[in-house]
Amino acid sequence: MNAVEATDIVFNFGDIRALDGVSIEFEKGIVYGLLGPNGAGKTTLIRVLTTLLKPDEGVARVVGLDVVADPVGVRGRIGLAGQFAAVDEYQTGRENVEMVGRLYNLSAKEARQRTTEILERIHLIESADRQVKTYSGGMRRRLDLAASMVGRPEVLFLDEPTTGIDPGSRFDLWDLIEDLVAGGTTLLLTTQYLDEADRLADRIGVIDYGKLIAEGTSDELKAMLGGDVIETHVMDEDVDLAVKCLSKIAGDSPKVEGNAVSIPAPDGPHTLTAVVRELDDAQISPRDIALRKPTLDDVFLTLTGHHAQESDAPAVPANRGRRR
Repeated sequence: MNAVEATDIVFNFGDIRALDGVSIEFEKGIVYGLLGPNGAGKTTLIRVLTTLLKPDEGVARVVGLDVVADPVGVRGRIGLAGQFAAVDEYQTGRENVEMVGRLYNLSAKEARQRTTEILERIHLIESADRQVKTYSGGMRRRLDLAASMVGRPEVLFLDEPTTGIDPGSRFDLWDLIEDLVAGGTTLLLTTQYLDEADRLADRIGVIDYGKLIAEGTSDELKAMLGGDVIETHVMDEDVDLAVKCLSKIAGDSPKVEGNAVSIPAPDGPHTLTAVVRELDDAQISPRDIALRKPTLDDVFLTLTGHHAQESDAPAVPANRGRRR
């Protein structure tokens, strides 16, 4: 039995097509990363899978249970940590987690025991009896994770868990997520951070404008570019000419970001030699030039024409691009 199975999910906000025929499935015991910019449909899909929204079309199952036909059953088997920490700042950390445990129908004794276990696991036990209003942003996110874990969910949904927190807390949360998976938890993680997906996810789905446009492991997605990448930085006034030169080699338009121009390099060093010669013939002196492995950013840019962290992707009218 797969952890999650979603087939041809469509969801509209009025005239806006938020999800346009999305299908994903993945097995238990892994991290599935859903990668895309703000407005791409990641959170909407999370809300459908966690029974908070009813899809307009399609079927979704979590641990074999239909999210529409058996929402109560699904809720008893999952945990959810949204984009913002859903904690009561006037209660202590311990009180917050125990309260959620009771909502999962744990007995008072079991809720207390489970809360202590979880707070120790996420390194908050020393702060457990302080009011949450004294917590840092990173501590609040960890506490939110604790609350989502207290009911021993089979599948944990994390919606951009590290957005808006400092780098140190972000790395701590990465370590915690890896510990959860090692302990047998299945995770669906949404993120707009490519390095986060690269480190944490066993499989990655790339979503843009409400459509799933690619899926695979990090290495499989990078292999779509056909090998290495050559990136050169030139003077601002030379960008257009550099694009023209590198187009001859790439057979397609290079990717341009500021004064950085890059192309796939399937022949590695041989392509690099050709680029250097072409720039020299055009009397362009690059500020630097490098042959490197492709990144998920390269993949995302190639697939979508923009970067994953660009915000507020334009909405898609509901009458456009419906999959049948």
